[in-house]
Amino acid sequence: MAKGVRIIITLECTECRSNSNKRSPGVSRYTTTKNRRNTTARIELKKFCPHCNKHTAHKEIK
Repeated sequence: MAKGVRIIITLECTECRSNSNKRSPGVSRYTTTKNRRNTTARIELKKFCPHCNKHTAHKEIK
């Protein structure tokens, strides 16, 4: 069975992992898709984190 070009990835907040001094416990995660042929590197997007209560960088995790 052939794999598709678009894959589902998970984005995780970078500040929630390292900062224990935040509004509520937990880690913000979003799911999205990316084209594996055009974007081979891990992506980083600015998304709203409800735990930090601000827009932060979210990096792709495995």
